[in-house]
Amino acid sequence: MNQQLEQADRDDVLANALEWKEAGKSVALATVIQTWGSAPRPTGSQLAVDDSGNMVGSVSGGCVEGAVIQEALALMPEGGHKTLEFGVSNDEAWEVGLACGGKIRVYVEALN
Repeated sequence: MNQQLEQADRDDVLANALEWKEAGKSVALATVIQTWGSAPRPTGSQLAVDDSGNMVGSVSGGCVEGAVIQEALALMPEGGHKTLEFGVSNDEAWEVGLACGGKIRVYVEALN
């Protein structure tokens, strides 16, 4: 993906998050802050979630994205932030259908 398209994706995520906030919704923003090995999304990828479970963007996929969304929803009532780390060994990666292992670190923050 080229750099302009990546920036446009981030802009869309932030624009949606702002729109939801302005509509009075609780919102959380997740950002990939570090990757090691194979990772489905690059550093800087973002996901916004509102209190109704609407989402835009992506930080990973599959089980990881589901876990990030759950953490985002859990942070919204009280506010705050959390850093999450997910990793898969090469052996585990084959079991879940991935080509190789990797790790990602995701920062999740409620936007109060």
